[in-house]
Amino acid sequence: MRKVIVNSTPLIVLCNIGEPDILRSMYGEITIPKAVYGEVTVKEDSACSILKDSPDWIHIEELPDKSKKRMYKVRLHEGEVEVMILAQECDDDALVIIDDDAAKKTARFLDITAIGTLGVLIKAKQRGIISEIKPVLDRLQKKGFYISEKLYKDILLLLGNNL
Repeated sequence: MRKVIVNSTPLIVLCNIGEPDILRSMYGEITIPKAVYGEVTVKEDSACSILKDSPDWIHIEELPDKSKKRMYKVRLHEGEVEVMILAQECDDDALVIIDDDAAKKTARFLDITAIGTLGVLIKAKQRGIISEIKPVLDRLQKKGFYISEKLYKDILLLLGNNL
């Protein structure tokens, strides 16, 4: 089974709109690096409480070799760095769920398959895991997740929702 490694932002935003189970429904289980756990649990919110409850479908993994982190520090945050390293250490083709553009570019450069929160939601809608995408996008925006108007419309058109 493909290892799915999630950064803090996708986890936080899905928890903040009450939809962390989309990740479980899509992937069965996910892995987060120890640094992502630290980033998410520093603030008492819905994502923090979910992680502190330690659901069996979220695995927290510590890097075996922290010296590799130095190579990434220039452009990425600590959680993003650990996500990249864990993905590179997988024998299988890992999937990284990450929203930061620089991190996505780094993943592509390293031949790591990456998808963002919106990509996860599009796939969840296509697979029937969520019935409607528009209300989910609207809740994301209300919680401060930026989606350009063009991208918002493109997603709705892609999934057959009329504007």
